[in-house]
Amino acid sequence: MASVPPRMRGGKARIKPIKKHGPDISMDETWAKLSKNIVEIQNHNAANLSFEENHRYAYNMVLYKNGDRLYKGSAQLVADNLDKLAREYIIPAFPPGVTNDPVQKSQEGEMVLKALKKVWDDHTSSLSKLRDVLKYMDRVYTKTAGVPMIWDQGLILFIKHIIRPPIEDHVITAILTLIRIERDGYTINRSSVKGCVDVFLQLTDHESRDALSLYRRDIEPAVLKESESFYRSEGERLLESCDAPEYLNRVEARFQEEESRTHHILSTLTSLPLQRILEKHLVSTHLYTVVNMPNSGLDAMIDSDRIDDLARMYRLFTRVTAGLSCLRKSLKDTVIQRGRELNDASTGLAGDAADSGEDEAAEPSAKGKGKAKARPPNPASQTLALALKWVQDVLDLKDKFDRIWTKAFHSDRDLESGLNEAFETFINLNEKSPEYISLFIDENLKKGLKGKSDTEVDIVLDKTITVFRYVTDKDVFERYYKGHLAKRLLLGRSVSDDAERGMLAKLKVECGYQFTQKLEGMFNDMKISADTMQAYRDHLAKNAVNPAIDLTVTVMTSTFWPMSHSAASCTFPAQLIDVSKSFERFYLSRHSGRRLTWQPSLGSADVRVKFKSKKHDLNVSTFALVVLLLFEDILDDQFLTYEEIKNSTSIPDVELKRQLQSLACAKYKILKKHPPGREVSIDDSFSFNVDFSAPLQKIKISTIASRVENTEERKETKDRIEEERKHQTEACIVRIMKDRKHMTHNDLVNEVTRQLASRFQPNPMAIKKRIEGLIEREYLERCDDRKSYNYLA
Repeated sequence: MASVPPRMRGGKARIKPIKKHGPDISMDETWAKLSKNIVEIQNHNAANLSFEENHRYAYNMVLYKNGDRLYKGSAQLVADNLDKLAREYIIPAFPPGVTNDPVQKSQEGEMVLKALKKVWDDHTSSLSKLRDVLKYMDRVYTKTAGVPMIWDQGLILFIKHIIRPPIEDHVITAILTLIRIERDGYTINRSSVKGCVDVFLQLTDHESRDALSLYRRDIEPAVLKESESFYRSEGERLLESCDAPEYLNRVEARFQEEESRTHHILSTLTSLPLQRILEKHLVSTHLYTVVNMPNSGLDAMIDSDRIDDLARMYRLFTRVTAGLSCLRKSLKDTVIQRGRELNDASTGLAGDAADSGEDEAAEPSAKGKGKAKARPPNPASQTLALALKWVQDVLDLKDKFDRIWTKAFHSDRDLESGLNEAFETFINLNEKSPEYISLFIDENLKKGLKGKSDTEVDIVLDKTITVFRYVTDKDVFERYYKGHLAKRLLLGRSVSDDAERGMLAKLKVECGYQFTQKLEGMFNDMKISADTMQAYRDHLAKNAVNPAIDLTVTVMTSTFWPMSHSAASCTFPAQLIDVSKSFERFYLSRHSGRRLTWQPSLGSADVRVKFKSKKHDLNVSTFALVVLLLFEDILDDQFLTYEEIKNSTSIPDVELKRQLQSLACAKYKILKKHPPGREVSIDDSFSFNVDFSAPLQKIKISTIASRVENTEERKETKDRIEEERKHQTEACIVRIMKDRKHMTHNDLVNEVTRQLASRFQPNPMAIKKRIEGLIEREYLERCDDRKSYNYLA
């Protein structure tokens, strides 16, 4: 019979107790084993331990709710180990006493830093192994308990037990000491400092709001404070012991050293604030002191062409905000100062010479009979030489500063504008600059200029145009240039037609078509005159007329050429009157309604003169020819007084004296002056020098040479220019008002100034006077508000 289970038999069911789960061993025993093994790890005996076993101990403690005990116990073991390491390695490395020996101080500092690095390496090595053992605790317990993981807790404990007074104080002091020793020129063990800095960079102050690294919190401020103090005194020391180039050299070296130091010892984070300290104490504070150092500052560097030093100055000065403006101002001042010196050199002697000097014939060097006496230099030629030298000196100065600007200042646009302002300032301080520039161009465009090729001349003229740009009174230059161009064209002195037209093209680019319109008209007159003379000769040949004098005439349009409408008086001899009348009849027969006025002051003549020894072909001015023809009808031993010559020729005194000087007092004495001397007076008398002899067959006695104006001529030129400016200003006002119909006074003045600026800088008061004149002549009317004008058609 089958057995029946008790429950089926109706008996009571038994409830068994729940089986109890738990560790086979106690947690006290587990922790004792684990803590012992942790100490072994800290003592570098991990090789004898089982990682799996230790991991299981930690795992069990967390699993069976002993994570808090495990965490706190492990942290305490780490803290105890740090205290032990500090006692064993760091504290014994503290300097025993104070010493001034940099080598000993360096060694003591290195010991402290190396001890800290050793403790850090020991700590992180054991902490890394401990992290691996407690990995389960980090994953499960620390997150729920809200505490740092064991690695982070280990770093926090390092800060608390190692980076604390007095250890931290000694470490920072050691770092500062080693940096100071290196700044003083000694060699240090950089790796010891770098190792210690790296420790501070890896540690973070978790209590601070921005979670700063200990390096940014503790080391960097100390380094910057020490650097501020060091470089403040360093700047003063260098100023006292160095000249400007050496100072700049030392300062740039300091910048490079600190850049290297931040990369190899400190942190790149410190680079920028450290650079700011150097810029403040070595550059900004001493900008003007360095620039203005006597015998070595900016002026001395420029004088000596010290391009490298100037480039260094530019590099350092552009680091700071005020540096470029300081350099710009100093450059501008030195250019203006040098320009003023050039102006003084050109106007000092030139003023006296121009007032007293007369033109002297430009004569070729040739040997005559007899010994020549030493003569004082001609004031007029001296003045011309000074004028040409002024322009050449300005060009040289411009070349010098252009080279410096390009090579040393990296073509900086701010400095370029400063240089341009400086050149414009001193060039316009010299009221003769437009005339001097025109004379310089005249000298370079003359025929027979030795030592320069066409290309070289063109380069010089290009540079001259650069200087011309700085001239504000371009209308004054135009007036002088027209006069010099006229003489070159009339005397056939131009180096080439292409060169002249090339110069005109340059001026047209600078100033526009209106500026060169009359100059181009002069060239056109020369071409038409050549055609006219060919037609005149054909006319003479056709009528079988053989004149005694071969005449060449240039017909000038009076509005194009800068000659006065009233010609200098001169009574022509019969021979000249006949040929001149013949040409007049021919010309007026072809052009009705025109009037010819002869300009003998601009003419020249070739005349063959018979002397006792031989005949010579003389090239003389028209005035000189008229004077020489007076001696044709008198005996060789007869005299003509100054008054007789003047009455016969009607030549003005100034011109007559000049011509007689060139004939009787210059190198070739065609006439004899009685009494002999260099100056001509109204009491002198003259005779023909029949004994004259010279090795040359053809002799140039007198040419109209370009020269600097004297005071009277300059005043006359100024008056003419002022008159022209009045007309130009009025024409400009009318043009503007015709277009705008209505304008306020200020707007009109500004617009007139803008439009006339390419020719000259008009004075607002002068513009106002011209407006008043136009109102009187009913071109304009003043509005009721008294501040604006209307155009009247």
